[in-house]
Amino acid sequence: MPRPEPMPGYGQLLQCGYRSLAGAVRSCTDCGWELSRRTWAENASLGWSETLLCLLCAIGWTWLRRAASGCLFRPFGEWCNLQPKDAAKMPESAWKLLFYTLSWSYGAYLLFFTEYPFFHDPPSVFYGWEKGMDVPTDIGIAYLLQGSFYGHSIYATVYMDAWRRDSVVMLIHHVVTLTLIVFSYAFRFHNVGILVLFLHDISDVQLEFTKLNVYFKHRGGIYHRLNDVISDLGCLTFSISWFWFRLYWFPLKVLYATCHTSLQSVPNIPFYFFFNALLFALALMNVYWFLYIVLFVAKVLTGQMQEVNDVREYDVEESKKTTGPRKAGELQLPKSWKEGNHLKNGLIKDKRL
Repeated sequence: MPRPEPMPGYGQLLQCGYRSLAGAVRSCTDCGWELSRRTWAENASLGWSETLLCLLCAIGWTWLRRAASGCLFRPFGEWCNLQPKDAAKMPESAWKLLFYTLSWSYGAYLLFFTEYPFFHDPPSVFYGWEKGMDVPTDIGIAYLLQGSFYGHSIYATVYMDAWRRDSVVMLIHHVVTLTLIVFSYAFRFHNVGILVLFLHDISDVQLEFTKLNVYFKHRGGIYHRLNDVISDLGCLTFSISWFWFRLYWFPLKVLYATCHTSLQSVPNIPFYFFFNALLFALALMNVYWFLYIVLFVAKVLTGQMQEVNDVREYDVEESKKTTGPRKAGELQLPKSWKEGNHLKNGLIKDKRL
């Protein structure tokens, strides 16, 4: 087993990544649709039974979320006497916190409490790669849970979640992530997939935990300082973890391995450009959301914001702007993007809570 390589810097990533990408472009003399079709036929391993199971689990996540929200989260919010606008958004954050905590904990177990060396030695994700190789059961379980959840999340972003300024980007993110999960499983790049999911889930855990404390700091008509302090600390740790996991470790561990060292282990690795394009798109979205974090910090430092809040949320006054009457049950998704309406269960509802 080769000794783990030291983690590169950004300069080495750019230099080696560019050299490897340029070399791959020069060596690809017949790139195109025909090569893609042939590569898929020769290397992809994805059965209908696996696809159906993932779809059924996605439906199961949707049903479970509705049940948990109706029987647990909403009644708990009413019992705590949350403000109406907070009570409306609390079930979404509670549901996401529950899932991401479980998924990240399972990812941490795989990377730090088993024999998988992927976190400390990212190039090892491609050691011994073979087309159609067996996926270990523990990694297969993680893929089933994550793939089905992101399938559910595409539906939930449009029909169940509060509509935010970045909801379109969030929808694209879910599509890109689900595509990466499905294709990485089919081409047996599951090792690097586990590392990608682990590096991203921790930020979601901290984000939803912080938002819940924001919702709970005003309840029963009383200000609760403890939740306010926890939300401030959560915002700080969230900002740090976002940079560290998604903007530092993700490119230097994952992109370096997929762009550069993958060609050293598997010179003719299938769909090299496709996978790296999706991973770079994921990195760009991480930078996009980091700008929201910078915007939040700037507002706090300049005194424009006195307390922790989600700067992606539409302001109350903005949400009251309408251009005309709507028919009940009529789905007008493009208009909702412009007006900042709240989409829920296929209906457009003004966020006037």
